[in-house]
Amino acid sequence: MNSKLKKFLVLFSLLLLPTILYIGLTTGKHNFVNLPYLVTETGDTAKIPPFSFTNQDGKRITDGDYKGKIYVADFFFTTCPGICKIMTENMKRLQEEFVKNEDFYLLSHTVNPERDTVETLRRYARDKKADTRNWNFVTGTKDSIYKIAESYFANASPDSLAPGGFLHSEFFVLVDKEGRIRCRKEDDGNIKAVYDGTSEVDMRKLKDDVKVLIAEYNLALKKNNNASKKLEREQ
Repeated sequence: MNSKLKKFLVLFSLLLLPTILYIGLTTGKHNFVNLPYLVTETGDTAKIPPFSFTNQDGKRITDGDYKGKIYVADFFFTTCPGICKIMTENMKRLQEEFVKNEDFYLLSHTVNPERDTVETLRRYARDKKADTRNWNFVTGTKDSIYKIAESYFANASPDSLAPGGFLHSEFFVLVDKEGRIRCRKEDDGNIKAVYDGTSEVDMRKLKDDVKVLIAEYNLALKKNNNASKKLEREQ
């Protein structure tokens, strides 16, 4: 296989396949289906509130850094003796899957901020060979981290009975460019708002849904560009 063909196949898989997948998941030729939004009990669309944490490099990370980005969030701690290792490996696999997409980020919150200092998070990210250009491992006050966990509908709290002394969800949460939590509609019609970060099945579903969400934005951009060109022609 020559180099030109290889380049074409890489570009095709990165740019066109997500759109083709998205179209394939629609209900009709012209009725495109977006990934569902998570809706709260009050009927509002679930949206991540403003936040401010410190990452592994000592840099302040806010919701502004994630504005305009599709991202996956989770909660962990560096001394976790249980599920965190699998979760971090699966986050890394997600990063590798979408390495060429500049609009895809990851966000991992420690649930043990007293121990997981900036230096500890930096060492953890380095040991896990994480690319921290688009993956932030963040710490902050306990109150701020546990509060934001509620917005992701995740558990995060000290628990003497839990492995390592902390309780946290194994869930990954998919957030769109406007900070809204996105879901998937399962075959049985149920809406699923989280993905099990230790499950191979859920990881495949999450990868597919990220591709669908990317395609959704690509199609919206194309539609807007076409509308702009039409308006220019009419003027």
